[in-house]
Amino acid sequence: MSLSIPELLKDPESKTLEFKRDLSSPKPLMKTLVAFANSAGGRVIVGLDDHGNVVGVQDPLGEVERISNLISDCIAPHLVPNIELTTVNGKTLLLLEVFPSNTRPHYLKSEGMEKGVYVRLGATNRQADTRLISELERGSAGVSFDALPMPQFGVEDLDLERIREDFSTVIIDELKMQSLKILVLHQGKLVPSHGGFLLYGLNRRRYFDDAWIQCGRFMGQDKAVIFDHIEINDPMPKSVAEIMLFLKKHAMRGADFSDVRRKDLWSIPINILREVVINALVHADYSHTGTPVRVAFYDDRIEVENPGLLLPGLRPEDLKLGVSQIRNPVIARVFKELDFIEQWGSGIPGIFREAENLGLKDPEIRELANRVRVTVFLKNALTLMPEQSRLSQKEGSKTNQETNVSDRNRKKNTQAGEQAGEQAGEQVSKQGYKLLREMKSGAKNKAELFHSIGMANAYLNYKRHLIPLLECGLVEMTLPEKPKSPLQKYRLTSQGLEFIES
Repeated sequence: MSLSIPELLKDPESKTLEFKRDLSSPKPLMKTLVAFANSAGGRVIVGLDDHGNVVGVQDPLGEVERISNLISDCIAPHLVPNIELTTVNGKTLLLLEVFPSNTRPHYLKSEGMEKGVYVRLGATNRQADTRLISELERGSAGVSFDALPMPQFGVEDLDLERIREDFSTVIIDELKMQSLKILVLHQGKLVPSHGGFLLYGLNRRRYFDDAWIQCGRFMGQDKAVIFDHIEINDPMPKSVAEIMLFLKKHAMRGADFSDVRRKDLWSIPINILREVVINALVHADYSHTGTPVRVAFYDDRIEVENPGLLLPGLRPEDLKLGVSQIRNPVIARVFKELDFIEQWGSGIPGIFREAENLGLKDPEIRELANRVRVTVFLKNALTLMPEQSRLSQKEGSKTNQETNVSDRNRKKNTQAGEQAGEQAGEQVSKQGYKLLREMKSGAKNKAELFHSIGMANAYLNYKRHLIPLLECGLVEMTLPEKPKSPLQKYRLTSQGLEFIES
């Protein structure tokens, strides 16, 4: 055992530790051993009272034989824990150590496979449902849910245009999609994998009803009052940018001009949050039904939750050390190809390092009933007041009215804007001003921008007309940390909006 007995006795009961007074009620002990074997392993110490005081075990050798017989009679498949006797304060304790099993799922014979499978959640044992049992079986067989085929579909059921846009720097054909496991061979035919369909399926919500993201900004530190919310149904790679846009929308931004170029300073830890969001999308259990990935923005913290418990063998504290198991290797591979993931297992340790560098409280990783929640704490609370919510509603009403202005007023405003653009001098070209006008309706990628003003999406046009807008602070990237990302978009800054409305 890695920890000494005195050290273990100081710890509270947890996902991998439980205390028992005696073996007078053996069934709870059998449940615990099953749960440990199906989860991350664990240790049971017999001979402690409810307050952690050492009371010892009567007839230790007899109890070792008894518990060995109980395990053999009660648990299937056969489980062989490590059983030891040790002495503390002159009294004998019985120690049982269970390791994560390769023959999962284990279950109580008296309850059968359907009702007798248990997993460990915190310091309690939880009965596994059919979905979780299936995942345990797939894990033992070395098969992931997202790699399974969907034989009812073909290549034509994928959003090929979106795939080509995401992989714009490589030739994306059936062979490439097969190497990424977006497509898999099934009975001599190429069909989408679960992961491929989750990423790029044309009608994925019909078959994966919970494969979407729910984002909310709440007032205060609980969910009593919601200020703003959105539902994101975009393909998964694009969803990352949309989630980050929502978070930035409700954050405050400053500027650092100490370098040659302007650098945005956000009131929320952008890099940490992006890593947490990507981790949630990659490690969500999409076989789970009932809840989507959720992002909750409170005054003092941001919580990101994904369906599914940690994979067997993992504890929350292991993630901090860089221990990594991939639940969805197909989705993870695509995210890595798109530069969302830099190195396997580096993401979670990186967010703890960055939190320390920024002077933030350590992020918190918790397993809930059927979910994993990562909480990122803010350095300074971003307090919303009730009147802000009313103002927001009024502004939304005003915006709706403004969208219904007559064609004559729109034409007049356009002409005035063009005159302002011409007066901007050499910094902003006429084409640059047209790009600014296009961004007024929302963030767009390069291809969309240049197509909308009748220009080729060429580097020379980008250099002449879009780079000057970035350099003078009228436009910003939606993914500044990934300037060459295929998901990169461009949007107006507050200065850019003022410029074209002046």
